[in-house]
Amino acid sequence: MKAKDTNRLNVLRGILAETTNASKTSAPFKTDIQLLSLLKKRAAASKAAAQEFSAARRHDLKDKEEAQVAVLEEYAAKVEIVGTDEVMEVIAKVVEEMRTDGVSVNTGSVLKAVIGEGGALDGKPVEKAEVARIVKRML
Repeated sequence: MKAKDTNRLNVLRGILAETTNASKTSAPFKTDIQLLSLLKKRAAASKAAAQEFSAARRHDLKDKEEAQVAVLEEYAAKVEIVGTDEVMEVIAKVVEEMRTDGVSVNTGSVLKAVIGEGGALDGKPVEKAEVARIVKRML
C-alpha cells in the first residue's frame, strides 16, 4: 500500500491469511455473513488485547490494537445485512401465519420458519444471533 497505513495493511494481511486458511478446510467462507463474523471476532480479540496492554501499561501496543479495531469496525460496517426493521416485519408475519394455522409458536419453530431452509430469510445476509434475539423479544 502506497499510503503506508500499516494498521490497515496488517489487518488486511490477517484477514487474507484467515480466509486463505479457511478455504483449505472443509468449511470455507461462502457468504458475507461468515466474513462479517470473522471481522467481529478479530475486533473482539483486538479489544481484549488492548485492555490487557492497558492493564500492563503498554500504551503503545494498546494504541496499535485500538487502531486495528477501528479498521476492522470500518470494514464490518460496509458489509450489507438485512435491517432490523425488515427482520421484525418478517418475524411478525411468520408468527401471525403460524397462529392462524394453529401451529405451536415457540422460539425454535419460529426460527426454523424464518431462517431455516426455505424460510423467509433463507439465503439473505442476516445475522442469526440477531434474529434469535428478536424472536425471543417478540414472543
